[in-house]
Amino acid sequence: MVTEVVYSEKFLEHDQSMHPENAERLRAIMDEIHDSSIVDRLRIKEPSSISEEELFLIHSKEMVEYIRRLSETSGWVDFDTYVCPGSFEIAKLAAGGVVGLAHDVLRGEVENGFALVRPPGHHATSSRSMGFCLFNNVALAANSVAGEGKRVLVFDHDVHHGNGTQEIFYKRDDVLYQSFHLSPHYPGTGGVDEIGEGDGRGFTINAPLPKGAGDKTILVLLDEVFLPIAEQFKPDLIIVSAGFDSHYLDQLGGLRLSANCFAEIIKKFKGVQPRILCSLEGGYNLKLLGRLVLTELEVLVGKKPSYSERVEETNNAKKVADEVKNKVKEYWSF
Repeated sequence: MVTEVVYSEKFLEHDQSMHPENAERLRAIMDEIHDSSIVDRLRIKEPSSISEEELFLIHSKEMVEYIRRLSETSGWVDFDTYVCPGSFEIAKLAAGGVVGLAHDVLRGEVENGFALVRPPGHHATSSRSMGFCLFNNVALAANSVAGEGKRVLVFDHDVHHGNGTQEIFYKRDDVLYQSFHLSPHYPGTGGVDEIGEGDGRGFTINAPLPKGAGDKTILVLLDEVFLPIAEQFKPDLIIVSAGFDSHYLDQLGGLRLSANCFAEIIKKFKGVQPRILCSLEGGYNLKLLGRLVLTELEVLVGKKPSYSERVEETNNAKKVADEVKNKVKEYWSF
């Protein structure tokens, strides 16, 4: 069995060189992969585009049509989300890449995988593109798999809360959304009391963290909150919204995660369900991004990570675990 990496040169065409979410991110990652010792254990796959009918299962027709029209020329959705000529088709290709990988993993065609796609997606809600994101790649994949009667766990380790993914599944119990994130921070959502509504109550788990929280805090949250819930949920597939701006050297960050922590996250969730895939979200330090993605890929292929670092957190936030557990203890056992 191999690990599948979804990638297309077309993703580089969605670009704004002065913007932090630019094409150089993927170039840095692919350079690191091609120079690595695991490149022969990876299957690089060109993605297929998602259909508009599939987009409409998650996103409003008005939202989709707006991005289509804007990408005929270029423009800005908001103050930080750009659209280039062709971005509509590129965003459909990114979403299709994550959906396709999810089904490849679920069918057992590959062991696991990493979707190196852009634009990212976890901020895109059902009706609005925002926060560098046009369509919600991970939500579209989770919805597609859940549509086959499967249970999906989405775990988000970006420094920013995935407000779009949360909103899309907030009233559902077939997709469990878990996130830790810096708070207060963009987009201003993800409070510990946001636990879902209706059938989805208890299926949204948020751990908002103060600036300076790092590896020790995350490991406590994993062992005491996220993993116990994941094991009880018994997912058929795990999708990781892999945002690396939670690394301590990311210029858009504020948390203090190390490469070792990202490796532990993947290792621990792989132990819950080996059918696991990652999808690129944030991460803007071009000197480190490729190395951090490679760290997670090495765990996926079963190799000890080649890069290790030790980072001291400046704000121990382990008490957050107790706050989260108190909010959802009637739905899960601890």
